[in-house]
Amino acid sequence: MANRDYYELLGVKKDATPEEIKKVYRKLAVKYHPDKNPGDKQSEERFKEISEAYAVLCDPEKRKQYDQFGCDGFHRKFSQEDIFRGADVNDMFRDMGFGGNDVFSRIFGGKGGRSGFSGFRQGARKGEDLAMEVHVTFREACLGGEKRVGFQHGGQREELSIKIPVGTEDGAQLRLQGKGSPGAGGGPNGDLFLTIKVGRDPEFTREGNDLIVERQIRFSEASLGTSLDVPTLDTPKRIKVPAGVQSGTKIRLKGCGLPHRAGSGKGDLYVRIEVKVPELVTREQKKLLEKLAEAGL
Repeated sequence: MANRDYYELLGVKKDATPEEIKKVYRKLAVKYHPDKNPGDKQSEERFKEISEAYAVLCDPEKRKQYDQFGCDGFHRKFSQEDIFRGADVNDMFRDMGFGGNDVFSRIFGGKGGRSGFSGFRQGARKGEDLAMEVHVTFREACLGGEKRVGFQHGGQREELSIKIPVGTEDGAQLRLQGKGSPGAGGGPNGDLFLTIKVGRDPEFTREGNDLIVERQIRFSEASLGTSLDVPTLDTPKRIKVPAGVQSGTKIRLKGCGLPHRAGSGKGDLYVRIEVKVPELVTREQKKLLEKLAEAGL
């Protein structure tokens, strides 16, 4: 099934309420239901699309994930089984005079309780999702890697090894399927959602895939030029600061930033130069400055 925008499929706005979404879906489901359009593959495909859209947008957590990651990003994280798990439209279809589980098993190819659409069974409920924060260092977020985390679940302490993607941003969410509370009536376990909190770094700040380093230089160095050693995420670099540099100037080190998550290449590292003006000067320095002022500097 092509990844089309769910809001567009249902013809609703992105701020539509759950009641509005349900009302629109009921209307479309009646129109395209396979029992009303026997043998019409186009209507069946349309019914699949709107049902998938409804299964996501009627679930607050799935909708939140969809809004955060977009259509393509959502489908990389959620399988069709994930999308329909926990959805229950039996009552809705019975009210409309249609069967529930049978039609989904038929058109999606479900095989009883082993199907991803077993969530439509009466009484089966997905377990409660759990949420927790995971604190990582700035470099762990930038470079990615494995991290061991512990959490309390059902009165027991559990530990998991999670993968921190390269370039993870503060506030990003990771989903661990089936690590939440147990389901009821044969329903699946809930999921565990991890919110990543990224710590500060003494050297770097981040702007997208670019890194920023600040360096102070003296007035004489700004006037005459100088060289500086600056850190990167791997090996330090030595840069030349040109004579006459102005405070606030940024010197670019191409490709020394973070890897792009979509595609090849890296961001850049910028060294922001600040010209330091001394608060106190010695008597000798003052005389020299006075001579420079007389010379037009």
